[in-house]
Amino acid sequence: MIMDAYDFPKPTFSQTLITGVFVGYIATIFSLAYNIIFRDRTGFPLSDFINVSTIIFLVNLIFPVIGIIYCGIIVTFKRADLIFDILCVVVLAFCIWKTETVRRTAEAHLNAEFKTLLLGIVIILGIGSFLIPVLYHSKKFKEAVL
Repeated sequence: MIMDAYDFPKPTFSQTLITGVFVGYIATIFSLAYNIIFRDRTGFPLSDFINVSTIIFLVNLIFPVIGIIYCGIIVTFKRADLIFDILCVVVLAFCIWKTETVRRTAEAHLNAEFKTLLLGIVIILGIGSFLIPVLYHSKKFKEAVL
């Protein structure tokens, strides 16, 4: 029996990390698209905090960390996916709640638009975090990417 060079068990850490990086790329694309569409339709002028650079940098920094957290949960708990999903729901709910309390500017109209832009990105990132276990367990994803 001849073994392929890639037929060795891959560590959970590297698989969850790569899954997090992959989901981060997807979330970045969706966040950038949402940012462009939102700004185009509303004419929202403020770009000090949410802009192309911050979206690309922060999203691609956050998701590998989420992948590592998922790895820690897999190694520690038997019902890892359930615990991870509950953790994601709690963190997403907290972020949505904190987004509603943000006050970016004194102008009510611009403040409301900023909250809407931030909320959309938070929701995109929240949905992305739920994709990590789904892709991690997908046989097709493991064959094609991992």
